[in-house]
Amino acid sequence: MLDFRLNVFYTVAKRLSFTKAAAELYVTQPAVTKHIQELEHHFGTALFDRRGNQISLTAAGSLLLRHAETIVATYRQLEFDMNGLKGQPGGTLRLGASTTVAQYVIPPVLARFHEHSADITISLLSGNTEQVEQQLLHNDIELGLVEGRTHHSDIRYTPFVKDELVLVCRADHPLANRDEITLDELRTVPILLRERGSGSLEVIEHALRGVGLRLTDLTIEMQLGSTESIKSYLGSSRCMAFVSIFAVQDKVRAGILKVLDVQGLAIHREFYSIQLQGVSEGLADTFMRFARQHYKR
Repeated sequence: MLDFRLNVFYTVAKRLSFTKAAAELYVTQPAVTKHIQELEHHFGTALFDRRGNQISLTAAGSLLLRHAETIVATYRQLEFDMNGLKGQPGGTLRLGASTTVAQYVIPPVLARFHEHSADITISLLSGNTEQVEQQLLHNDIELGLVEGRTHHSDIRYTPFVKDELVLVCRADHPLANRDEITLDELRTVPILLRERGSGSLEVIEHALRGVGLRLTDLTIEMQLGSTESIKSYLGSSRCMAFVSIFAVQDKVRAGILKVLDVQGLAIHREFYSIQLQGVSEGLADTFMRFARQHYKR
């Protein structure tokens, strides 16, 4: 078993909070303090700077955290490999996913994977693509699933599944009886978009440039912070919006929303799995093989 004092230090260092570490480890805060003090006595140096209710890592603490991250990762791999030898694959996988993937793409995979491998525990963090990349770089997760790639030199990007951003409106929209609208018509209809910084917005902007349009050429009614907000807004307005087909396929099948093609415009993108360069996590690889097989069906 991983040395508990080291696990306490690792948790405090990642959360920068004795209170949060105690809650996460199901121990009392005095117990956390005691383990940290024992480690500091063992190494003969302070591991945290304490200023009121705020703590930060000292140089020694930062050094110990780098080694602890390596040890924790090795232990997780050891646990997975030993369970595999017994024919009982198990372990813990910390997964991060960008918003669209976390909400619409990965939940059915997680449900099927749990049926298949109930002994494997998965935790899921969500955020935008940049946040998931930072989670990976800071060793908060072993595997990320993101909507784009920023070509970070320390990250390995592997295509996972293809997505299409489609133009949708209410089924009773005045243009809903059409299968296609022109680029000129697209300029005039009120459009909902994601907020600046969204991976979806960047993909839309890039595709529009390919047909000679800019975002400022559109009649933008509002920019919202989530696809769910856009879907709710659509239900009470005559707007249209570009959203992932994964996010609306149920409402399209139910006849609530209608997909309209835009003449000459197609918006495709790839979802990627991300891992640190040079790092092979057995459990992460096992999960990704299952996930890719799920979407090949």
